[in-house]
Amino acid sequence: MSIFLPVAGVSINLFLLVGVGALVGFLSGMFGVGGGFLLTPILMMIGIPPTVAAASDSCQIVAASSSGAAVHFRMGNVDLKLGGILLVGGLAGAAVGVRIIKALRAMGNADLVITLTYVVVLGGVGGYMFLESLQSLRHGALARKPHKPGHAQNLLGRLPMQMNFPRSGVQHSIFVPFLLCAFVGILAAIMGVGGGFIMVPMMVYLLRMPMHVAVGTDLFQILFTCAGVTFMQASTNHTVDLVLALLLAVGSSIGAQVGARAGKLLRGDQLKILLATIVLIVMVKMAIGLVLTPSSLLSYARGH
Repeated sequence: MSIFLPVAGVSINLFLLVGVGALVGFLSGMFGVGGGFLLTPILMMIGIPPTVAAASDSCQIVAASSSGAAVHFRMGNVDLKLGGILLVGGLAGAAVGVRIIKALRAMGNADLVITLTYVVVLGGVGGYMFLESLQSLRHGALARKPHKPGHAQNLLGRLPMQMNFPRSGVQHSIFVPFLLCAFVGILAAIMGVGGGFIMVPMMVYLLRMPMHVAVGTDLFQILFTCAGVTFMQASTNHTVDLVLALLLAVGSSIGAQVGARAGKLLRGDQLKILLATIVLIVMVKMAIGLVLTPSSLLSYARGH
């Protein structure tokens, strides 16, 4: 059963879209990611223009993250104090990212930039997470151990406006989470992602937060950041396909509930190495697509 997507301008199988949404929702609940890093490439592979895929992803991520955040909130995994600062930074970065996409579309380079950004960011983040988690597993470091502050932590500790976050068990300058999430907000607008695949590693490795609290808190900020991105993309670039987003949201809302509960069965390093593996697989697939001859050059000539 096919359904026509008015903004994307293509017809896609209804059950395929719902199933893809359920898969992405499962990953959202388990890893604390919006799932856009996986969903945008999948939508591009089945014929959705990259700009429409990225913008529509932000809309469905709202559904996936709200469902997963509700579960983590009930489990006490959400640091509302830190999440509020992350949210302000994410919205500020998203506003910048939307303007960047508008400028790139005017120049006809938006699709290429989106794809290249995916390859570079996914490769860097996935590679670091995989190597670090593999090293921890090899040394049997599945349990969280006391961390000796390094040069980076000493530098962060000297920044002004230090604030204590009891739920996460850390203390940082408010500028640190704000600037980190502002950067992620820019990527969220450009790539159509919640940014969790970047933000969760930063919260764990740089902010030194417990893995499960990082997951729950990130889902909280993703919910509101992506809601803002969706509004800005729809009003500025007109690339949000509401029919596509709603179908994906149906599946992702269900999958997120299952994923959040499944995540409780795995320990922190196991979650990290699974997420890193998925990120690297997606990156390799997209990198291969950049060098292969496209099946149709006409779509590229039209700017898709």
